[in-house]
Amino acid sequence: MLPLVSEDGQKPDLRSLSLEELKLLVDRMGEKPYRAKQLFRWLHFRGAASLDEMTDLPRPFRERLAAEARLVTLAIDAVQQSSDGTRKYRLRTYDGKFIESVYMPDEAGPQSFDPESDADEPATRVRRTLCISTQVGCAMGCGFCMTATMGLVRNLSAGEIADQVYRVNADLRGLGLQGERPLTNLVYMGMGEPLHNYASVMRSLALLLHEEGANFSHRHITVSTSGLVPNIVRFGEESQVKLAVSLNATTDELRARLMPVDKKWNIAALMDAVRRFPSRQGRRVTFEYVLLRGVNDSPEDAARLAALLKGLPVKVNLISYNENPGLGFGDPGPERVQSFRQDLTRRGVTALVRKNRGRDILAACGQLAVAGQKEARS
Repeated sequence: MLPLVSEDGQKPDLRSLSLEELKLLVDRMGEKPYRAKQLFRWLHFRGAASLDEMTDLPRPFRERLAAEARLVTLAIDAVQQSSDGTRKYRLRTYDGKFIESVYMPDEAGPQSFDPESDADEPATRVRRTLCISTQVGCAMGCGFCMTATMGLVRNLSAGEIADQVYRVNADLRGLGLQGERPLTNLVYMGMGEPLHNYASVMRSLALLLHEEGANFSHRHITVSTSGLVPNIVRFGEESQVKLAVSLNATTDELRARLMPVDKKWNIAALMDAVRRFPSRQGRRVTFEYVLLRGVNDSPEDAARLAALLKGLPVKVNLISYNENPGLGFGDPGPERVQSFRQDLTRRGVTALVRKNRGRDILAACGQLAVAGQKEARS
């Protein structure tokens, strides 16, 4: 029986299948074994959008593939370009839902910090990072996030997660960027909670890391979580990619208001999971801390954060809030952000500020997709 037949009875998606599963499919079709590797490379090295592009596969084989399976490909529905080079993509799924991916070009330097960066990489290395989504909407309900207003619509498949990379690579090539695959780094920090869609996220990582496909380095991929404690240690044991934990508060009272996940797994449980997270190959957990004006940005907050992290091999990524209309939270401003960072540094915490990106477009997570859903309904 062919793996990955969907629950709704649809034919399996070729882009979600592993190389081993494609071998089973090819064998069942009576084709030569090497066709599986050819097909996998078309899907994940070249990022083919259709079977018709696979010109070195015999037409009868492609026709049989179309009859037995399907190739799910995202469509770029809208693009917004920021003055800083950021490009935000609204992508439409096969069933008419909207998700987002954000491209962020950056020349690494000592004053910039991204969770996927490596301390031993040259400071001048150009990073082309894509922030990708794992769900349509999100079930976590974080009060400062526009995506939360959608609720959880559905999980993305592994193929849909990976295809965000291929659609953006194709777009960047069209803009003149050199190379078959211009993107260098990936962060699973877009719409959705990655560890809530665990199986598809892990399968997508295997596809994107595969040497016959996109061949990303595990050092250049970061997966973010709002704090799904049961899956944190499991993720560390089953994957070598990096983990970022969205903390955003230093007391359970405040964190539960901002992030309802704290009501189920509080800060103590979260910190215990981080302590047990495997740190092989020098991998450190990054804590993301979104600074909200007058909410979590005081010197007392900084002192409590430093106390929470004392003795842990972690680093803090400070993020100045990118304001969402109607949610009631504000940007604390650069002076307050730098002061908060200095408070942490004085207490021995490695903390850097992530650059503000795309402030002149709908760059905050969920804004463009929510607008698209409203347009579709109307």
